[in-house]
This record gives sequence, C-alpha cells and structure tokens, in this order.
Amino acid sequence: MRSDEIKKGTEKAPHRALLKALCLTDKDIAKPFIGVANSYTNIVPGHIHLQTIANAVKEGILAAGGTPFEFNTIAVCDGIAMGHEGMRYSLPSRGLIADSVEVMTQAHRLDGLVLVSNCDKITPGMLMAAARLDIPAISVTGGPMESGFLDGKKIGYSNLPEALGQVAAGKMSREELIRLENAACPGCGSCNGMFTANTMACVTEALGMSLPYCATALATSALKMRIAVTV
Repeated sequence: MRSDEIKKGTEKAPHRALLKALCLTDKDIAKPFIGVANSYTNIVPGHIHLQTIANAVKEGILAAGGTPFEFNTIAVCDGIAMGHEGMRYSLPSRGLIADSVEVMTQAHRLDGLVLVSNCDKITPGMLMAAARLDIPAISVTGGPMESGFLDGKKIGYSNLPEALGQVAAGKMSREELIRLENAACPGCGSCNGMFTANTMACVTEALGMSLPYCATALATSALKMRIAVTV
C-alpha cells in the first residue's frame, strides 16, 4: 500500500505517533487509507448537504475495512457567480480543486479516494485530480435538486431568466416574479435542469467513475445515501 510509506517500519514511529494523535489505533493504521475529498460549503445549494453524504461514505469505508480521512475543497456556484465579476473566478477554481486534491493525496500517501462533489467546475476538477493521481478512485455526485411547483405547474431555475424578460416587457408583475423566485428552487441539490452540474454527473457515471443511477438520484433521496454507503 502507498500508505505503508508513512506507517510501516521502525523509522516511521514519528509518523505513527502523529496518526495516533488523531485517535487512530494500530488496527486503524494497518488498514488502507482512503481519502474523502468533500466539497461541502453552505453557500452552494448543490453542496450544502454534502456533509451528510460524506458521513455515509465514511461509514461505507469503515464497513469495507478501510480507514477514511476527510478533507475539503473550495466550491463556486456558477449561478450565484453569474452576471458580475465573480464569474471570472469559476473556471480557475477547477484547477485549484484539482491541485488541492492532488496535494492532500500525495502528501499523506492515501491509497484511494472517494470524490464527493456536485456542481459545475468541482466535479471536473476532482476527475482531473483522479486522472493525475492514477490510484483507485470513485465519485459520488450530490444529486439534482427537486423541481419546484407553482399553481400546479412544475417549475425550476430556468424559469427565472425567462421571467425577467417578461417583467421587463410588462407581462409579469414583481409580485408574480417573487412567487416564482420563492418556489423555483425548493431545496438542496444541483440546479433543477440539465445544466453543467447535472451534465457532468451524467458524464461521470458514463465514464464509470460513479455507480449506476448516481447522476440522477435526487439530492434528497434515500437512494443517494445508499449509493454513498456502497462506494
């Protein structure tokens, strides 16, 4: 195992001492070290629930005989960053994410990776890191947001840009816009449409880098949590 470089042999006593400061036992240290790269943040709707998914992933790693180590990356919501200077920072974040996953994995000689991501540039950044590292890795994408409903009709994030045009043309009132705004995005998950996040989740599954149905399992579903434990 790669992790033997930091835990086997008399000369690695200082390394083991630091690992034991994490409350690890000798049995824990003897197991494969599996990194859980978690892009949780509470400013991105597609990522606000990723702590729960990462906890399920760690349970699965423990059950399978590994020792999990969680670390975090940055995450930019393209929707919130759109339409102002912040959009210039979205694409560069992809490289930063790939670099940070590589740095953590190489510095701590992890044996494998579970990549917990969801939105826009974060999933491809993590896939780039997995390709660079060439160690066992699998992705758990966080899943799409549920659709919203307004006056008996299914709606989503994409209805809002359209509505802005109607407001500008005097065909929709500001009150109607606010009702739409309040209903379009009902909870956690990647934006409820076939935008970058959900497209990349489908690509990840098609590449075999996530389990079947991972891309389409809703963020709020029990199926998503079962997939997270299974990886």
